[in-house]
Amino acid sequence: MNNLKKDREFQKIYNSGRKSFGYYSLIFFKKNDNNLKRCGFVVSKKTGNAVCRNRLKRLFREYYRNKEHLIKDGYDIIFVAKKTAGEKFKSLKYQDMERDLNKVLTNAKIFK
Repeated sequence: MNNLKKDREFQKIYNSGRKSFGYYSLIFFKKNDNNLKRCGFVVSKKTGNAVCRNRLKRLFREYYRNKEHLIKDGYDIIFVAKKTAGEKFKSLKYQDMERDLNKVLTNAKIFK
């Protein structure tokens, strides 16, 4: 798993990439030049406390780890948690997040 780390990498995707959204999440994505899959995970402080934010990031990472083989090569993807995910994080199951992200990535035409 290659991660996006630098602020300028995130800003480039936010400003010139495309986006797709679901009930719990929003993704920004952009085709990259080096044929690598790179990802970043963002959960705002407005979403909840540290426990909530860390749980949502863990759910995103687990989803990406399980579905990485289905994602097309050459994309930079930023997973962003929405406020609705933060409000329901105690009852939010991995299956709910998976269903939502499958829909989002299918709409974005990022799956193989």
